Amino acid sequence: MEPSIEIREFLQTRRARLTPEQAGVAPHGGTRRVPGLRRAEVAQLAGVSVDYYTRLERGRAQGVSEAVLDAVARALQLDDAERAHLFDLAKPTARTRRRPPSSPQRVRPVVYRLLETLEHFPAMVQGRRMDVLAVNRLARALYTDFDALPHRERNMARFVFLDEAARELFADWEGTAGDTVAWLRLYAGRHRDDPKLAELIGELSLHSPDFRRLWADHNVLAHSTGTNRYHHPLVGDLALEFEVLQVVDEPEQYLVVYTPEPASPSAETLALLGSWTGTAATAELPDREPRRTG
Repeated sequence: MEPSIEIREFLQTRRARLTPEQAGVAPHGGTRRVPGLRRAEVAQLAGVSVDYYTRLERGRAQGVSEAVLDAVARALQLDDAERAHLFDLAKPTARTRRRPPSSPQRVRPVVYRLLETLEHFPAMVQGRRMDVLAVNRLARALYTDFDALPHRERNMARFVFLDEAARELFADWEGTAGDTVAWLRLYAGRHRDDPKLAELIGELSLHSPDFRRLWADHNVLAHSTGTNRYHHPLVGDLALEFEVLQVVDEPEQYLVVYTPEPASPSAETLALLGSWTGTAATAELPDREPRRTG
């Protein structure tokens, strides 16, 4: 991914979504050819010259200070994730360049044991690029049997966009897809030299028009909690809250646990799914083999 293009498109999409009224500036006269703020208006809000901001938006960020990036972030009303993404893309001199990830990620035995102790709740360990590193029994039943897939296909983004079952599973597939892309965008800003990330983005762009559309939005998201709604082919509708927990001493390795509201219909539905995925009923599970879309 070319850094200058990433900075340009990110800043353009951020100012396009912000109107002069929202930003609290008097709109300049004349017909507005583009939605949102003009470069001059962003420069005015950030307290920099129009030429300086224009150079930044064109990707010429060498030597830009953190103070200027902070001012631009405030002018564009960026949230914490978007601000961090801007800093990652611009790489101000006060920051050091991250090395691209190289060694394979390994899940420690104690984390595997922790997954198995969460037998009443779906849980998984995700790593770089949303790679699925480990899952427990209920997570396999909820999503798909990641353990049965080739290693390179054990990835949540691939599941969301390339497995037709995902569109039926997620009650709000569009929202889930948007969040997935936004998380990948945030990761990409930190690791734009990751060759496996480039491979993943290329594959998803080639096979999924929805991914291409959402990727062009340049949205970023860093979420640690939320709620997913599902329509499971075996047990029906349920809603699960998820928590994303950093695995200690394991960079970019996260434990994701899904739990229902206690004594809710979703809790009963999840318990039913758990009973069906016991050893005696495993053979009765419906065919959940991934079906790739073209």
